[in-house]
Amino acid sequence: MIDFKSEEQAQLQLVERDDLEDEEDCFESIEKLISQGINAGDVKKLQDAGIYTCNGLMMHTKKSLTGIKGLSEAKVEKICEAAEKLVNYGYITGSEVLLRRKSVIRITTGSQALDELLGGGIETLSITEAFGEFRSGKTQLAHTLCVSTQIIYARAYTYEHQFQLLLGLAAKMSEEPFRLLIVDSVIALFRVDFTGRGELADRQQKLAQMLSRITKIAEEFNVAVYMTNQVIADPGGGVFISDPKKPAGGHVLAHSSTIRLMFRKGKGEQRVCKVIDAPNLPEAEAISSL
Repeated sequence: MIDFKSEEQAQLQLVERDDLEDEEDCFESIEKLISQGINAGDVKKLQDAGIYTCNGLMMHTKKSLTGIKGLSEAKVEKICEAAEKLVNYGYITGSEVLLRRKSVIRITTGSQALDELLGGGIETLSITEAFGEFRSGKTQLAHTLCVSTQIIYARAYTYEHQFQLLLGLAAKMSEEPFRLLIVDSVIALFRVDFTGRGELADRQQKLAQMLSRITKIAEEFNVAVYMTNQVIADPGGGVFISDPKKPAGGHVLAHSSTIRLMFRKGKGEQRVCKVIDAPNLPEAEAISSL
């Protein structure tokens, strides 16, 4: 993307590593359960299952926890009771919610126009979905964000591999501060690994589980999620709609995204980004250039 901010403006919005190290931890390590009387071996079993924080533990059902080899129902009950002493997952006041919102970090897109459209950039604790046709600028923005944040990289080859990579992220994020997760694309492997209407219900269920995992990562570690999505033809769009396309993934994906952005080609090298849905942003457009 071009139309970049000045170096001084960009530095104000980029998160400095020193600031991250000084920031108070937003989660309780799963190892703190040992001080609550939980066996170290059982804590290791939770870590082997991809659970590294008490916050993350509370996001799992007891049924899923008993599915971990070596954890009985009695052990799970004891573990959950210990975690509840360390993490407050009950009602909180509006003032406390406001304090939590102050921990939100906005990561610059590198484009002043896009940053203004998004209220400052891609924000943490949220899932930002970008959909559009090929060569509309979705992955270009992902690459720009990668350069801005210098994140680690992994290539997924199946939807199952993709889910396993997400499980492994908890270990890395519990050890050092990360602020951005990019999934490009969230739907591509599902469209390959599941074929026909007969597998549609199973595909959507597996997609929902992956999106749930991504949401938990965003909330557990105060991470911004930027994921790209593809579009599909909409035969029911009718002859009166000039561009009968819609984002893939159906309602399952639509309900999981916090912010939905639509990218389309403009004149020449221009790309147009439009806010389709967001809890705190108006519907508006911004133009950037490749």
